[in-house]
Amino acid sequence: MQLTKISQNTAILLEHAKNSGMSSADLLDAVRSREVERFGTAQTGHFHYDELFSYAEEHGENLEKAVQEGYRITFNTRNGLKIWLEEAFGISSESDFRVGEGIIDQLQLTEDQLGRLKDTLAVNWTIQEEPLTGGKIQVKLTVRGLQ
Repeated sequence: MQLTKISQNTAILLEHAKNSGMSSADLLDAVRSREVERFGTAQTGHFHYDELFSYAEEHGENLEKAVQEGYRITFNTRNGLKIWLEEAFGISSESDFRVGEGIIDQLQLTEDQLGRLKDTLAVNWTIQEEPLTGGKIQVKLTVRGLQ
């Protein structure tokens, strides 16, 4: 299945909405209605949804399909990937993984989380994995060309 491509910022906003308590059905309803107000509880701090729909339309992002079927991020920056990991998996860069220059490592994920990361991660990053005990996998992400 070909996943719809969306920007890193759009992906972060969608994940933050879910992380803020929006159910998948609520998120889909908000996207279908194109009503920014429906993201009420998610609009905090650095997370603003005012331009979500106009940006998606201008750049050909199918938000409804991204919410229903998943998505692939078109390009990941180091900091954007850090934020996406925190929002998507409910983990913290302070305690759950390490962010370096062109690298994110010491990341421990389940098989399902790793599968989702593989589907979502932009092609400018590579994934190295090492099985751990207890069903977790040690993951190292590197900017392509630096490995």
